[in-house]
Amino acid sequence: MASVVLPGEYIPAQHVNLKLGPGLLQLSASRVSSSQQPIVATRAGTLNHSTNKSKWWVEGNSRRYVPAPQESVIGVVTGRSGEGWRVDIGSAHPASLDGLAFEGATKRNKPNLKVGSLLYARVSLAHKDMEPELECFDAQTRKAEGFGELKGGFVTHCSLQMSRLLLDPKHFLLPLLGSHFPLEAAVGVNGRIWVSTKNVKQTIAVVRCIEAVDPDSGGMDEADVKKLLSEMELQF
Repeated sequence: MASVVLPGEYIPAQHVNLKLGPGLLQLSASRVSSSQQPIVATRAGTLNHSTNKSKWWVEGNSRRYVPAPQESVIGVVTGRSGEGWRVDIGSAHPASLDGLAFEGATKRNKPNLKVGSLLYARVSLAHKDMEPELECFDAQTRKAEGFGELKGGFVTHCSLQMSRLLLDPKHFLLPLLGSHFPLEAAVGVNGRIWVSTKNVKQTIAVVRCIEAVDPDSGGMDEADVKKLLSEMELQF
């Protein structure tokens, strides 16, 4: 069961492969006594963790995305920067993306990204005193694994809480929509969702359903969404 935490509160997070998300900070051993956990909350919100308790984060009412390592985001290229690009991911500062941070990329063979290009990327480095860095491959396999430029489709925005809900394989919305019509989707924890369908009417249906389920909007459950889809069925 999720609990509410306040800034400065110690968090009992322990795991062999522990990964901390937004709202949590691991202190150096010298700053805490041996009886205290070296992980504290940096903002008020609801403490959450994955099923196996390897990932922990604080879900607050923040409107601005705070980058954290290993998180998947959707960004927009805003310009060149040396051998790479600067990317808007909705955080306080733009992120940097190296030209070699793609599967199979070399100095002579790099993606030809332009201003306005959409990217599905992973945060490789995030620090409060540095600009975040991105990469478009899986760190373990060095394969794209779905990361890279997103061509076509449509990007809609939602709350940060909604984007995390959609990343849960057990959440009903995307499977439910996929049972009505084919679609591709990429979910960024920065509150951006890319969808690609066969026609505009289906895209509108997806966007309306996401808005309806978003806790910051309608907060519909599965039964309500099924009813909404049945009302829009003639428009598909």
